[in-house]
Order: sequence, then structure tokens, then C-alpha cells
Amino acid sequence: MIKEVKGDIMLSEAAVLVHSVAPMDHFDSGLALSIRDQYPEMVKEFRHHCRVHHPSPGEIFNWIGKDGKQIVSLMAQEPPPSSHGHANPGKATISHLDHSLKKLAKLIANDDIKSVALPKLATGVGGLKWEEVQASIIKYLGQVDVPVYLYTTYVKGVKASEG
Repeated sequence: MIKEVKGDIMLSEAAVLVHSVAPMDHFDSGLALSIRDQYPEMVKEFRHHCRVHHPSPGEIFNWIGKDGKQIVSLMAQEPPPSSHGHANPGKATISHLDHSLKKLAKLIANDDIKSVALPKLATGVGGLKWEEVQASIIKYLGQVDVPVYLYTTYVKGVKASEG
């Protein structure tokens, strides 16, 4: 069940927070920056994972913090041209997003996840059109048996009505 909500996704009570990034992303803008600020250990483990495993776009990174917070990073964007320095990541593709959403749906089913919160994935830095992204979210998450809170409007500091 997908429910569109307005508010600050960082205040969500969903069991899993989902966002989109690039492999080797710097987490320096938008939701990724908020995640970096609030969960620096997640970003450290993400970067280590990328250096060791060299994930491709379309893969996911699943992280669970010591406090039980679970964050899934969908790698919908092309990686920066170099892992050294501060090169910007490439744009997202709907194909990469679809692959990662399919993997997310499988994770939800296999790991007994109770609820998910996600923003308008890959429409900011990723550059995708919301209409395409929304169709993919509905295609891959519309049939999962848990609440999916889709944050379509960001309102800083406002907790969405997820119930």
C-alpha cells in the first residue's frame, strides 16, 4: 500500500528509510546530506562498502544502525568519474532505479520489513522526471504487503501523518 504524504522524511517512524545515491556518492546535498549529518556511521560504512565491493548502479546498500534504524541506499545514479577528489556523480537512469526498486521489493519481502518511507527518488540531483519515477515506484512497491510512505512534498521539521 502506497500512501503519499507531506513532511520531513527524517522524522518518519517507518522501519526503513530509502533514498537514492550513486556508488561512491559524497552525500553532500539534499536528503543524502541530512542522512550524512544524522547517521555519519552509515555514510562511513557505505563508502567502505563501495571501496571494497565496487557496486554497480542498480544495486542497493542496506544498513542497520546500532539504534536499529535501517536505511537502504538505492544506487540509481552513475558513479563519479573518479573515487578520488570531489567529482560529482552522474545522472540517474530509470533502468538503474528499476533494478534497485526490484531489489528493494525483494528485501522487504525477505526481511519482514514492517514499513518504508521514501522521497521522490532520483528527481533532484539524479535528474529523473517524477512521472517516470512514480510509475516505477508503483510498479515495484505497489504490491508489497507493508505501508510505503511516499514523501511527495518536503516540509522541513514537520512530521507527516503516516497512520
